[in-house]
Amino acid sequence: MLLMLLPIHTLPLLAAEKVEKPAVETSVEKVEPQQKSVVNKLVGIASYYAKKFHGRRTTSGERYHPEKMTAAHQSLPLGTRVLVRNLANDKEVTVVVNDRCRKKSVPFIDLSRAAARKLGFLGSGVTKVAIIPLPEEES
Repeated sequence: MLLMLLPIHTLPLLAAEKVEKPAVETSVEKVEPQQKSVVNKLVGIASYYAKKFHGRRTTSGERYHPEKMTAAHQSLPLGTRVLVRNLANDKEVTVVVNDRCRKKSVPFIDLSRAAARKLGFLGSGVTKVAIIPLPEEES
């Protein structure tokens, strides 16, 4: 039996040939230095909790209730009040961050079912939103 080994040459993928997924448009604006938060507004994606999470403990220790105005965010401090605006229909809701969600590459917030209902996306699953942390004096 004769084995013939042929060298296989691979070329590195050129930067111009890289195929990238279209990214969700995100933006971050800075606020004045006197405010504690460095983020004024995030544009990202919102979803809502599944029914199976009803009654489970959140990161803050509270139990999740679908009719409360609460949210999970990956980095905003627990207890932060946040104004969430649905960019598709301009509906707004104020929620309190009391849980954490998975780290994602785009700004992301997971809302209670009541908040999703008020924003008008409770059947569609996700929507594009503006996430605006409220200063402490407004909370």
